[in-house]
Amino acid sequence: MSTKYKALDIDQAYFITITTVGWVDVFTRLSQKMVIIDSLKYCQNQKGLSIFAYCLMSNHLHLFCRADSKYTLSEIMRDFKKFTSKKIIETIQSEPESRKEWMLDYFQKSCEHLSREQKFKVWQDGYHAEEVFSNKWIKEKINYIHQNPVKQKIVAEPEHYYFSSARNYAELDNALDVFVVFMG
Repeated sequence: MSTKYKALDIDQAYFITITTVGWVDVFTRLSQKMVIIDSLKYCQNQKGLSIFAYCLMSNHLHLFCRADSKYTLSEIMRDFKKFTSKKIIETIQSEPESRKEWMLDYFQKSCEHLSREQKFKVWQDGYHAEEVFSNKWIKEKINYIHQNPVKQKIVAEPEHYYFSSARNYAELDNALDVFVVFMG
């Protein structure tokens, strides 16, 4: 298995991207977004995940984070993806969703080739992790994370997007607490 984009150093912060299978726009409803936010809060409080920046888009999540406890970042991401997959499927099944049948069918077919017993697959395998190695790089990645909704033409300014730490950095109300990195 390749280790090129895996979090290997337990004391290091990483820029991480996790993506839905087929880049399906899953996180379009508030309840689906809150599954992710609430799960990140749980990881912060119970698993020692320190988040410095994040942005939840419709089909992927960017994090600049570090594991600070007995759990490794790989273990946290594995558990996060497993738990949120189940919760997302539950919200698709139980709440109004115009694409319900299509999404459930797509997520079901996405795991047919797997050897492990699984009914639905929401996230792509693994995650893309890049080790943070300089202050310049930190600033670039945080700006990249915060500019995502602007580049997608969802908002005009990064801090206008509620599901992003750009709001934390602008000292506005926000969905998730993060450790703000001084980028002076």
